Amino acid sequence: MRQSYDTVAEEYRSRIGGELAHKPLDRGLLTALLEQTEPGAPVADLGCGPGHVTAWLAERGAPAVGIDLSPGMVAVARRAYPEAEFREGDLLHLPAADAEFGAAVALYSIIHLAPEELRPAFEEMRRVLRPSGLLLVAFHLGSHVLHHTEWWGHEVDVDFHFLDMAAVSALLRDTGFAVEATLERTHHAEEAETRRGYLLARRAA
Repeated sequence: MRQSYDTVAEEYRSRIGGELAHKPLDRGLLTALLEQTEPGAPVADLGCGPGHVTAWLAERGAPAVGIDLSPGMVAVARRAYPEAEFREGDLLHLPAADAEFGAAVALYSIIHLAPEELRPAFEEMRRVLRPSGLLLVAFHLGSHVLHHTEWWGHEVDVDFHFLDMAAVSALLRDTGFAVEATLERTHHAEEAETRRGYLLARRAA
């Protein structure tokens, strides 16, 4: 997967980098997360891709840190958004200290994890969050896996796991989070035709 995202990194930013402009619900949820985060506390963007969400958070005053598995994505993000910090790292072994972040977002990054990896990933997210820190997770809803060998004309090898809302909620609760909000929406015109799920969860003290 790392190599696949390296391959599409530049095109990904050109196609997806402006997506928040037509995602009012996403902007609203990100704003709600920031409003409930201690001022000055770092906010992590886990699976940040080319860094556009990290930059959006930074533009609103958060010390934002983007983390991504793909060195190509991290390089693109650093060039495009020098005002934010970016690190190369794995959701299962986050390059961050215990309780480093006041909040975190993981928008469509857990969809690349195998089912057995979700629990350790959420445990890692809990580890790097401060007590009562918020986590916003977004994913495609369903129970199947899409395997792509071609993406925007590039040869890739990447799986997209569609996830069940109740199952993800239960895993978050099992790993020390209290789920505070559950939302679903259909796709926007500019998006792939999938239903989207959002969970806003708070790390237990």
